[in-house]
Amino acid sequence: MRTYVKTKRSMVKAITFRTLILCSDAVIVFVITHRWDMTLGLVVATNLASTTLYFIHERAWARIQWGREPQPL
Repeated sequence: MRTYVKTKRSMVKAITFRTLILCSDAVIVFVITHRWDMTLGLVVATNLASTTLYFIHERAWARIQWGREPQPL
């Protein structure tokens, strides 16, 4: 029996994780720069790139069966 991870689940997982990281990044960048404009620019750019890469990574791992066991129905 094979188990599949739905694309929607991966997308929601990526969005919720990125939201947490976005908030922590904003606090850190603002503490360092004390500038909201720089904080916003850096946080948006890095989180868009990271979210895209995380989603691609998650979908690739969803196809790998190594380390998984089928779940009973």
